[in-house]
Amino acid sequence: LVHYGISKLGVLALTRALAREYGPKGFRVNAVMPGGIKTPGADRMRNEALKRLDFGFLLTGASFLRRVPLGRLGEPDEVARVVLFLASDLSSYVNGAVIAVDGGFLTD
Repeated sequence: LVHYGISKLGVLALTRALAREYGPKGFRVNAVMPGGIKTPGADRMRNEALKRLDFGFLLTGASFLRRVPLGRLGEPDEVARVVLFLASDLSSYVNGAVIAVDGGFLTD
């Protein structure tokens, strides 16, 4: 888990450094941090855990959802809409931002 956290911090640092360096040249660099998103891969992991009766994995998932203020997993389209916003002129003054699409998970 440490390597995962370190890699995420690296992405955040890179986003901010590139925004600072390339902003004067007209480029905007932002990052999207999706939280728990309902995907075929997530469904597959849950179904495999059910088959194995891996209650530890299932309890971890339930514990995660309790920490999400919106109380549910996100939909892929919800992440896509944030990406579309950042790619559009509607975000023309957004640079170096890191936007969490996580149902409020990081507020915990």
